[in-house]
Amino acid sequence: MADAKASARRAARSVESSPVVRGLARGGYAANGVVHLLIGILVLTLAFGGTGEADQSGALRAIAGAPLGVVVLWLIAVLLCGLALYHLIEGFVLRDQTPAKTWGRRISEWGQAVIFAALGVVAGSVALGARTDANESAEGASRDVLTLPGGALLLGLVGLGIAAGGVAFVVMGVLRSFEKKMSIPSGGVGPFVKALGIAGYIAKGVALAIVGVLLVVAAVTADASQAGGLDDAFDKLRSLFLGPLLVGLVGVGFIAYGVFLFFRARFARL
Repeated sequence: MADAKASARRAARSVESSPVVRGLARGGYAANGVVHLLIGILVLTLAFGGTGEADQSGALRAIAGAPLGVVVLWLIAVLLCGLALYHLIEGFVLRDQTPAKTWGRRISEWGQAVIFAALGVVAGSVALGARTDANESAEGASRDVLTLPGGALLLGLVGLGIAAGGVAFVVMGVLRSFEKKMSIPSGGVGPFVKALGIAGYIAKGVALAIVGVLLVVAAVTADASQAGGLDDAFDKLRSLFLGPLLVGLVGVGFIAYGVFLFFRARFARL
């Protein structure tokens, strides 16, 4: 049994270290950067009084409407699924100092694999002509969960989990912990990349935290219409005091995160 596990781990590591898989992973970071860059532009449009869906679906539909957009969408879908594959394999092969740390990192890697695979599937769906709506999907899923026994509690826990993920992004930005996963040069573009990472992680964390809060509110009120995706989160933020300014700052942060992901594609430690 031990020999079989060792052989499986060696095989997985061989796949993970292959130039093709690592190339797909780097391309996946760049593809994710394109999506976040477009989300940031859409958010800025909202801040200045415009309309549109400022989320992943809106960004992907914007790509679909461009010349050769369907081709670009399929490329994004393939690259994001390639990045998901890399994180999936990484979860199997990594080892840390203790089993607890190892499993903690594995869960993190597998969680990222699910997120990137889901985004890749959405990109492929939009390329096929599907019209996705993140806000409607969030409301529909929340409504289904609320019909289950203990559904409100489950939905609340999901919301708390997403909000916690948002806080984690903010902390990663403030502490610059993203630097551990990259080989950022000390000079040249290094300080610029670090600044982009700080701004980007904080902005994305704020947006995710608001999404989590919306789900918690939906759970507490047992009203699925209170739930929503990124687009709803930005609408709620815009309704606050100095809301347009706050939305604009988050939009700039998303653009910074998108550009940062291009550099991550180059400097990521794979």
